Amino acid sequence: MPRTAGTAPRTADTAPWIAMYHSVADPADDPYRITVSPERLDAQLGWLRRRGLRGVSVERLLDACRRGRGRGLVGLTFDDGYRDFLDHAVPLLHRHGCTATVFVLPGRLGGDNAWDPLGPRKPLLDADGIRQAAAHGMEIASHGLTHIDLTAAGDHALRREAAGSRAALADLTGQDVPGFCYPYGKADGRVLAAVRAAGYRYACAIGPGALTGPLALPRMHVGQQDTPWRLRLKQATGGPRGRTLRPAAVTS
Repeated sequence: MPRTAGTAPRTADTAPWIAMYHSVADPADDPYRITVSPERLDAQLGWLRRRGLRGVSVERLLDACRRGRGRGLVGLTFDDGYRDFLDHAVPLLHRHGCTATVFVLPGRLGGDNAWDPLGPRKPLLDADGIRQAAAHGMEIASHGLTHIDLTAAGDHALRREAAGSRAALADLTGQDVPGFCYPYGKADGRVLAAVRAAGYRYACAIGPGALTGPLALPRMHVGQQDTPWRLRLKQATGGPRGRTLRPAAVTS
């Protein structure tokens, strides 16, 4: 019988991968295609679970991969630290038995996405919201201080965005901060070196190109148009496009 999008495959055939989300809210006004509705996220998480997969934080995924136990796990990431992560994403993650990594901006606490000129303005988590997300079992990681293109930043600004954001988040949460996410997905050798010097153990990009290893992890964008069938197609074609995690990505 042909397999449908909702039936569970053998998870042993599925290489670990990392999904990239942003905002979870009404996607009606969404010029950058960064928003999924709560209903769509609910359906996507349900699809993962029906396939025998479970969403976890990137730190948890990489640790499992290093121990040879990454099969059946998918990394879930939410960029920018929108307040709707706490309002909409966290309850759905709990409903489906999942956790996630949220990449936040400690230099814009309680602010908005001013870096997106077309809008709409979306409020960001404040310090208390970040602590609440951590208390709900989510990994708090850095997206830099203020969401700037690090490849165009001077050396001082680059150090402040990488090392400064890690120190600020550690002070805010009282926890270690192992992960970083490159704003706009942009990274080069100089940026990667600054992230390594800041003490991060992993960093997420989008399509890292020639960059490899745990500081250049690829991810798969997930949006409002991604029905379970489209997600299945994305996953199936992810390997050749470099969106799944290779052994070198977690052991280098």
